[in-house]
Amino acid sequence: MTQTAASQRTRALLMLVVATVLWGMSFPLIKAMGLLQAQLQLEGGSWFSALYLVAPRFVLALAVLTAFWGREVWRVTRQELKQGGIMGLFASAGMLLQSDGLQFTSASTSAFLTQFYAILIPIWVAWKTRHNPGWLVWVCSALVLAGVAILGQFNWGEMRFGRGEWETLLCSLFFMGQILWLEKKEFSANRPEQLTLVLFAVQAIILSSLTVVVAPTTAALLRPWHSELWVGFTVALTLLCTVAAYLLMNRWQPKITATEAGLVYCVEPIFASGFALFLPGLFSILPGVTYANEGATWTLAIGGSLITVANVLLQLQPPKKSAL
Repeated sequence: MTQTAASQRTRALLMLVVATVLWGMSFPLIKAMGLLQAQLQLEGGSWFSALYLVAPRFVLALAVLTAFWGREVWRVTRQELKQGGIMGLFASAGMLLQSDGLQFTSASTSAFLTQFYAILIPIWVAWKTRHNPGWLVWVCSALVLAGVAILGQFNWGEMRFGRGEWETLLCSLFFMGQILWLEKKEFSANRPEQLTLVLFAVQAIILSSLTVVVAPTTAALLRPWHSELWVGFTVALTLLCTVAAYLLMNRWQPKITATEAGLVYCVEPIFASGFALFLPGLFSILPGVTYANEGATWTLAIGGSLITVANVLLQLQPPKKSAL
């Protein structure tokens, strides 16, 4: 491995960690938005509530990219349209299922099952290529899963596979598909900006259309936009956790393997737990939000350490070529 290749791989890993920081911030943001939506009496059932937590951010993200880059950014190639379109289908299904599933299961169960793609990806790659990714990848996968389980205080004895658990398992499969599709070598010439635009457009169309379909009334669609606080949360979620994070993902993930990316993304619960220590208290200063800070616990220290060790070990191994 040349010094340039090693440097690029290290930078890619670091940039993806930055993306997980931004995604980690989205957890308390979305939680605060959900509490605010409840106070706004957003009727329509769980599907409407779940859709309203994810659809607006992609509509606004699409507008932000168009305003920033101009109409030229819409000149996409057939390959960019194909890759972004399929990734958008995976991402739309994954986000909707995850958002709705959280309403029917505990946060610990949801976190553990969502990160299941960390072990599914190397299994898929091993089956697809008929090649063992190596003992270090399997060790790192086990460390990540153990770390996430501890972070979420996952209780095997109390686990129940109801609607929430099955939805979260399905969302993990869709997120795995999104990660694997981004790695495909046939799309190596695709530009990350145009790819991100197509990805956002597909999610905006699908999720917004579903929102309109399940909306109980026109008034229910308009009510959240009357809240300046809800709009502020949505803008923050759009700029930081959507536009910035996805651009980093689409720009840098192709520089490493899907297996490595899946493990790196599992650092997200560490940052989510860290933000949950102080952001809820800050949000509670605002009118209409009552959201208590979470406390620092031994589970955060041990679970976070296991995930950190896994990612450090992952960075020490030589890069492998993908066969996808």
